[in-house]
Amino acid sequence: MRRFIFAGLLLLGACGADIFGGAEKPPLPGDRISVLLHERSLSPDPELAGAEIILPRPTVNASWPQAGGYANHAMHHIDVADVLTLAWQSSAGEGSDDEERLNSSPIVAGGRVYTIDSQTMVRAFDADDGRELWSQDLTPDEEDDGHIAGGIAFENGRIIASTGFAEVIALDAGSGQVLWRRNVGSPMRAAPTVRGGRAFVVTVDNKLFALDATNGNVLWSHSGIREGVSLLGGGSPAVDSGIVVVPYSSGELVALKVENGRVLWTDVLAAVRRSNVVVTFSHIRGRPVIDRGRVFAVSYGGLLVSIDLRNGRRIWDKEIASLESPWVAGDFLYVLSTEGELICLSRKSGRIYWVQGLPRYEDPEDREGLIIWTGPILTKNRLIVAGSNGEALAVSPYTGRILGRQDLPDGVSVPPVAASGSVYFLSDDAELTAYR
Repeated sequence: MRRFIFAGLLLLGACGADIFGGAEKPPLPGDRISVLLHERSLSPDPELAGAEIILPRPTVNASWPQAGGYANHAMHHIDVADVLTLAWQSSAGEGSDDEERLNSSPIVAGGRVYTIDSQTMVRAFDADDGRELWSQDLTPDEEDDGHIAGGIAFENGRIIASTGFAEVIALDAGSGQVLWRRNVGSPMRAAPTVRGGRAFVVTVDNKLFALDATNGNVLWSHSGIREGVSLLGGGSPAVDSGIVVVPYSSGELVALKVENGRVLWTDVLAAVRRSNVVVTFSHIRGRPVIDRGRVFAVSYGGLLVSIDLRNGRRIWDKEIASLESPWVAGDFLYVLSTEGELICLSRKSGRIYWVQGLPRYEDPEDREGLIIWTGPILTKNRLIVAGSNGEALAVSPYTGRILGRQDLPDGVSVPPVAASGSVYFLSDDAELTAYR
């Protein structure tokens, strides 16, 4: 059986192990030139050189019920085995092609793994052995296109799905039976967020709907600034402490009261300096994270921010562009930039501890086959990212050193997830793989 990734370093400067279990060799003398990137756009803070990075102990999470894990998207440090082995692999339906895209990571709840494929088919699998338990096609009878779905979420025995057909649909998680359908007038490209009997969905024309998860009734709605052009996909809202923080493709980040939709504050994630016309898109495609009274969010327009959840005061910002969600663990923040750099920052100040350039091209010599990375997630002292080249990397959260690689069935465009000691990947050809 294939074996995957391994224990990371326990502390910065501690003696670790390589992929074969031997001690690390001392570095060779001389200057080091990265073969991963021709140039680096970000640099560590010189004052943090040699600073010790200590993470909270890994803890087991029994479920990953929605995009980003929990409703606040703060998963910290997840416990899995030191060495992960392929447990099973199953087909999750139709994969990406020139017209349709897989847009949503799996979710895990109640001993089952749920997926939604590029044809808006929801499937349930046994988490132990990958056996398919049921499937449900969410395509309306009168439709034959619009299949790029938003995603799925689980709460109280229900699967809530957002679709490209402008419908939010609730399924019985045990049987797949449709419980209710609600048309919200516009397609969705982001997964729902559910908490406390409410489902929050964002449409492509930047409207947020709060629905009653038991019957689909609209409780309230909010409209952001409409954008004529946006990127494929979107960020799911984050919910915590009675507040929902919604990211819009306009670059707006809006905080509202969960109970009535009253706006508490608004920010716009657009960088002051821009180097080319492409980054004039300020789309927030990564999910915002709410952690201990702060909101962390990053835009494609080039701004990573830390904001006070209650009053909207911006605590710090950093000119970093990303399409992925930040990852918070203890006093540290990890983010994957659009330049293929994995970055470790201080949660408190935004200062940079380290920057690791990831491989950019499948053919580095001819600079062909651009690799797009997704993630990271933090599991047992290793950051895991997955790439469009069909490869997963394990990276030390303490130093940024690449610890190892694992081949996957195909390229991966959605982040991996972890629950009950397992790590799950959904590749672009809709192959669902479980490692534990």
